[in-house]
Amino acid sequence: RGVCSHCRGGTEKPMSRESKMKKFILFTMTALAVLTFDSCKKEGCTNADADNYDSSAKKDDGSCTYTGRYVIWYNSATAVNLAYHNITSLTYYVDGAVVGSSSASVYWTGSPDCGTNGSITVSKALGTSNSKSFSYSVKDQDGTDVWSGTLNFVGNQCTALQLTY
Repeated sequence: RGVCSHCRGGTEKPMSRESKMKKFILFTMTALAVLTFDSCKKEGCTNADADNYDSSAKKDDGSCTYTGRYVIWYNSATAVNLAYHNITSLTYYVDGAVVGSSSASVYWTGSPDCGTNGSITVSKALGTSNSKSFSYSVKDQDGTDVWSGTLNFVGNQCTALQLTY
């Protein structure tokens, strides 16, 4: 037994094996709790505009994916001009793939919402990019280009393209 300078009897009782084990367990559990709560920042997609947004994620892990939409339309003046030039039907293409068709006499008095019944609405998966460009063309019944250009899709947005002729 050693001499204890702060003990009244002048000697210090050695710590029992059970006390040492309890202290070790308490220390280990405290260390694990600190490490667990410190590294508890859940990773995931933190962008609310993404398809796979995770409101419980605290740290963005780069996994966000996006979808953009376009609605393509024209008004009555364009429909009249198409008819004047004997254009009776239209086929719509995005990146070379057919995305819809319509009678040239079908028009809108204002921009329709994406997905409106009868509208030409195009959805494109953008992957992990929040925006992406795709080529488009609109051909008449003879396969002649009437319109062409580029559509710039933005994640979680409906963009309207008004065609004029």
